[in-house]
Amino acid sequence: MVSFPLTASIGPEVSAAGVETAHLALPSDRHGSVLDLGVARSGLEPLDAIGRMRWAQETFAGHFAVTTSFGIQSAVMLHMVSALDGSGAWPAIPVLWVDTGYLPPETYRYADELCDRLKLDLHVLQADLSPARMEALHGRLWETGNLDDMRTYNRLRKVEPLDRGLERLEVHCWASGVRAGQTDHRGAMHCLDAVRERWSLRPLLAWSRRDVYYYMQENDLPQHPLFEQGYSTVGDWHTSAPDDGTTNGRATRFGGLQQECGIHMPGLMGEGI
Repeated sequence: MVSFPLTASIGPEVSAAGVETAHLALPSDRHGSVLDLGVARSGLEPLDAIGRMRWAQETFAGHFAVTTSFGIQSAVMLHMVSALDGSGAWPAIPVLWVDTGYLPPETYRYADELCDRLKLDLHVLQADLSPARMEALHGRLWETGNLDDMRTYNRLRKVEPLDRGLERLEVHCWASGVRAGQTDHRGAMHCLDAVRERWSLRPLLAWSRRDVYYYMQENDLPQHPLFEQGYSTVGDWHTSAPDDGTTNGRATRFGGLQQECGIHMPGLMGEGI
């Protein structure tokens, strides 16, 4: 891992997953100081989404990144990245995309459309194992109906590639587009938390689906092609499904076995959490 100069003591805090987060080794800001988590959160709460991202861009100059899935709501944060990068006052914000190799064709085409339009500094992160090699060694893990197999799949294809990318780019703080209403775990998040020894910022945490929709309308942003087919969330082709009136949102993902892929969890799913 990247070597960070100081150790943070962020109080007797317990994460949304029940993991003790005090005494984690956490990265410093651009001045070499470790954040006081309570002070940082208090300062972030009154800011709007782009204000929170501007804070992170300035606080962790050169060590701040944004993750994207190029999913249903991804255009919102990517548009904000484009707006911040246009100022030229700070280094461009890297956009990290975990490509599992199993995304729908519509997602790959949508990613190209947004990258061309918004001029993103895109970094594509992939697993060490190709899809074919993984299937030969481990089988089609998403088909077994076994929770441990699904966790192994997400760890290999999503969490580990992201963590390697964050390390390689020396990212101290990364922002994602998670919203509190999406899952129980996300409902217990704060605007800033510690996730696997880095700071995780959630600019859109309090946003509703309506907020996302109106932002995209006001800024003339294209919808993901699968939105019109009833998808309110989309990931891999084999573990995504449209809302059907009884099962909606993240409950349509991962064959109903779980709602989180592990990227936003404090530790690797199935390993100590």
